[in-house]
Amino acid sequence: MNTDNMHFCQSCGMPLTDEVRGTNADGTKSEDYCIFCYKDGAFTGDFTMEQMAEYCSMFVDKYNENTGQHLTACEYKQVLLQFYPTLKRWREDDKSLPHANHPMKQIFINEVNALGISELQIDNLYVLTGSFINQPYTIEGNKVQLLDDNATYWGTQVQKKDGRCYGIACSDKYILVSEYGPDGVDAELIMLKKRS
Repeated sequence: MNTDNMHFCQSCGMPLTDEVRGTNADGTKSEDYCIFCYKDGAFTGDFTMEQMAEYCSMFVDKYNENTGQHLTACEYKQVLLQFYPTLKRWREDDKSLPHANHPMKQIFINEVNALGISELQIDNLYVLTGSFINQPYTIEGNKVQLLDDNATYWGTQVQKKDGRCYGIACSDKYILVSEYGPDGVDAELIMLKKRS
């Protein structure tokens, strides 16, 4: 993969293309950050550099696919920790950076926690693309997908005691809660709640 003319998100290090650029407070596209890290003029998560590398190391398979390498998640994390100090977010004074204080994020967190679903309590949400989290569900015998692959959602995953996970996706119109096994298998729709 030729990276000579490639631009990278100055927070997570992913290749920065027009399709995945984050948004500034005025709605324009960010020149520095991807949509997963930066939305409406603020970072979507308050991470330390170490936490960012830990989170991004979960996507080692995608990195290996794009580069032809065969790194483990731990090896990829070390690569990221060497790369991150060259990026803007990790070079600049933390006080000068726009923090993850988007007002809708806390509203969504409160609404999810108020659903009263057993083992589902969250304290953070992340910006995720629909294509990344759009699980197929069987409804009345038909396989359907309920999210827009091209949209972004505030979401997260919560592991249950039985090993299955809750997946949460929030938009201005509704909150979706699903449950699934490892790698998203056997996804079931738990709740699709219209927001008032």
